[in-house]
Amino acid sequence: MRRALSLAIRGTGSTSPNPMVGCVVVKDGRVLSEGFHSHCGGDHAERAALSRIEDARGAELYVNLEPCAHTGRTPPCAPLIAGRGIARVVAGMTDPDGRVSGKGFDFLQQSGVEVVRGVLEDECRSLNRGYIRRATLGRPWVTVKGAISLDGGMALENGESKWITGIDARTAAHRLRSEHDAVLVGAGTVAADDPELTVRHTGGRSPLRVVLDSKLSSPPRSKVFREDTIFFISGEAPPANIARAAASGAEVISVPSESGRLSIPCVLSTLASRGVCSLLVEGGPSVIGSFFREGAVDWLSLFISPRIMGKNRPFSGALSFMAMDETVKIASPVFREIGRDFLIEGAPECSPAL
Repeated sequence: MRRALSLAIRGTGSTSPNPMVGCVVVKDGRVLSEGFHSHCGGDHAERAALSRIEDARGAELYVNLEPCAHTGRTPPCAPLIAGRGIARVVAGMTDPDGRVSGKGFDFLQQSGVEVVRGVLEDECRSLNRGYIRRATLGRPWVTVKGAISLDGGMALENGESKWITGIDARTAAHRLRSEHDAVLVGAGTVAADDPELTVRHTGGRSPLRVVLDSKLSSPPRSKVFREDTIFFISGEAPPANIARAAASGAEVISVPSESGRLSIPCVLSTLASRGVCSLLVEGGPSVIGSFFREGAVDWLSLFISPRIMGKNRPFSGALSFMAMDETVKIASPVFREIGRDFLIEGAPECSPAL
């Protein structure tokens, strides 16, 4: 199963809205074949593995997710597995997709195939956390990423923020981008930094760009005005600004708002409907605060530079609590050094269990 997981990881960034799946076919203690799901619309891991061998009769098949039993972009895998004479299927977890959940296992067992499930289930669920979030909650897995000083600043008082962390940490941040389907910022970040929101310094695919801009007031020459960008706006956005954004190739979507704040649940459900399983939030304090207030943060990746900035624009400046038990607490945080900087990661205690 660990080998199946290592194969599945090869699909990072290219399978959504499908899950990452790896498959290993074994007989008499010898690996006959391997496969993984490389991209949405491509062969599923089971089909990829079985296509490489002529005789699979009596073999065992290890896969990190329940084989599908429905026809989607590709034919179902459960009938293929049974038809090839596989004797035993060992799976990491049940598929949370209602079209599949349990049906693949039922088909296999009714076809005489032995089924073992729940092997390394925690690792299997963690790998496909975005897929699970979208299937069960109708929203992507949300990671908030920040870079701060020891005294909590995201930028100096005058707005300067390049660069708080060193090149090693920035490379790790770009790697994080490549692992997510979409990256989100607010209008303030666009105006202050004019970010490209692409993957650089490392390999991988650039994510979909998402900008929260209630009045669509981002500077017209900003780098985000291009294809593969979605602007979420309110009804207050001037028609001329909407037309200008559309002419750039960007998509403009209006969502409900209150007191100038766009509805985060509507933004997330819309992204999920577009096939986004994982979202990286890189905005400033206002945007980050909005996601925390909604309880919509699943993971925090906070890069910390060993410097003191003095008067600054704080990472959590948009949040306010009246009691310590109201504050955001991170469960089982993990620390590691990255070059001259540090990275602390973990899930907020309020994040729903997978």
